[in-house]
Amino acid sequence: MIGFLIVAVLAVGILFWAISVYNGLVQQRENVKNGWSQIDVQLKRRHDLIPNLVETAKGYMKHEGETLENVIKARQQAVDASGIEDKQQAENFLSSTLRSLFAVTENYPDLKADRQMQQLHEELTSTENKISFARQYYNDEVSRLNTQVQSFPDNVIAGTFNFKKEAFFKIDDESERNAPEVKF
Repeated sequence: MIGFLIVAVLAVGILFWAISVYNGLVQQRENVKNGWSQIDVQLKRRHDLIPNLVETAKGYMKHEGETLENVIKARQQAVDASGIEDKQQAENFLSSTLRSLFAVTENYPDLKADRQMQQLHEELTSTENKISFARQYYNDEVSRLNTQVQSFPDNVIAGTFNFKKEAFFKIDDESERNAPEVKF
């Protein structure tokens, strides 16, 4: 009888442990999804600002059509991208084209002094900072989930219920690690 009680207590203890680990994995997976959602919200805001920025610049930059077209194409690619890797590449390309646009605006003193351009620049800079913070949060949550999915004995439960490692949001080009900087 005592042997049966010991086995029953161990079985219940293991069951509660397994439930606890499973629930922790579910919570981490949801935190990763929430982190990605936060990035997505900020990227949407960024995508919404870009057409206004381009329209403001168009009037001043009549001879820079190619630069403006590249920004618009990069924005559309970023909007259309799906999946983390595709979004990363598209957003990195968009950051690069925005840097080109801001570099070209340096040649237009009237544009640099334009109040709407200054306001759009401030909003875009703020959004870039928010994107950076959202990426950091997402990567922190991915790190926690990946650690739990790979750590023994949690990896037994993770493997049983098909929890997988998630990909980090990374930037491939070192020059793209900073928000575009423009002096108006």
